[in-house]
Amino acid sequence: MTRVSRRQFLVGSSVLGALGVAGISAVTWDELQQRASVSPLAAGSGILVVLTLYGGNDGLNTVIPYADNAYHDARPDLSYRPEEVLHLDSQLGLNPAMKGLADLWRGNSLAIVRGVGYPQPDHSHFRSMDIWQTASPGSAVPTGWIGRWLDATGDDPVRAVNIGSVLPQLALGTKHTAAALDPSSAPLSPELSAALSGLAATDPADTAAQDCVCIGYQSEQTVTKTFSSITPQDKSKKAANPLAAQLDLVSQCVKAGVPTRVYSVSLGGFDTHADERHTQEQLLGRFDEAVSAFLRDMATHPRGKDVVLLAYSEFGRRVHANASQGTDHGTAGPVFLAGAPIKGGWYGDEPSLTDLDNGDLKTTVDFRDIYNELLQKVVSTDPAPVVGGGRRDLGFLA
Repeated sequence: MTRVSRRQFLVGSSVLGALGVAGISAVTWDELQQRASVSPLAAGSGILVVLTLYGGNDGLNTVIPYADNAYHDARPDLSYRPEEVLHLDSQLGLNPAMKGLADLWRGNSLAIVRGVGYPQPDHSHFRSMDIWQTASPGSAVPTGWIGRWLDATGDDPVRAVNIGSVLPQLALGTKHTAAALDPSSAPLSPELSAALSGLAATDPADTAAQDCVCIGYQSEQTVTKTFSSITPQDKSKKAANPLAAQLDLVSQCVKAGVPTRVYSVSLGGFDTHADERHTQEQLLGRFDEAVSAFLRDMATHPRGKDVVLLAYSEFGRRVHANASQGTDHGTAGPVFLAGAPIKGGWYGDEPSLTDLDNGDLKTTVDFRDIYNELLQKVVSTDPAPVVGGGRRDLGFLA
């Protein structure tokens, strides 16, 4: 009798019982069978890569107002001297660890949206991230903004893919979710794979619940057939820079023609209450290395011209440094958009460092306006069902 581990069961069952949503699919490298060769993504289809920086990245030490005395006064030991900054113009520059993004800026393929946040900001990591990932500042909702796009646009389980085994809130819909591509998962045995395949077969006598489970297994098989051309990661690269390893997988999927329109990746550790300069510089270095290498790679491939990367964090930090050479939870921060389709430059107004809201920066751009433009111009969908009506485009996409 074949022994089934709990992890294998969860992979095979797509966690359907726990979440009650059809179409959740987890895959491992050895399970994947090629689908890109059967139904490749149509040429010219936009591809969105959503990069979440978990922990609340300090925007003021990322996009640095080096010419503003208020910045230096608020952070006498934490601020960067003008000569340390990678100047973008006469007022603002990038953290010294972000040389690759500075090159993208000079190539007009990096847009920086300043002062991004949401109304009535919340300093809680959990609530703020929930707001960003559900695009619902007013009330808590169970679905994410990509999940609602999935619900509205069909039932192909590989339209969105999260790199990693744990789906973020943004990927959960009412009827459908992103697939979870987890290269660290152990492969299923041939016997177990065959047994699980049988569970995908429908029967006229099935109840609604049984039919839901069958749909889940069918989605699992679809995902399995999609990624067979993707090769395992270089483990040394994964250890050195996990974000680079994630984006390598995305690159392989894009080049293979996988019919995925949205990828989700992440990098954590940005909750810099102490020793911020050293910690954040290391993290921004990994971010910069991974993103700039990914976009250079995409520039060499015909499908690369269709890729847009969005990088955001749940909130910025307070203007004044704390007593531990760090910063505490704040509000507005910068959002990065990069790729060949991007019209590089500044978007949104730079928040004042002296006209504050109880010590916090005032938001000048609602993050839902960014989502609105990405949904409409990258994944070619009506953004209203996802982020609501009345939003505006910022113009970072043609």
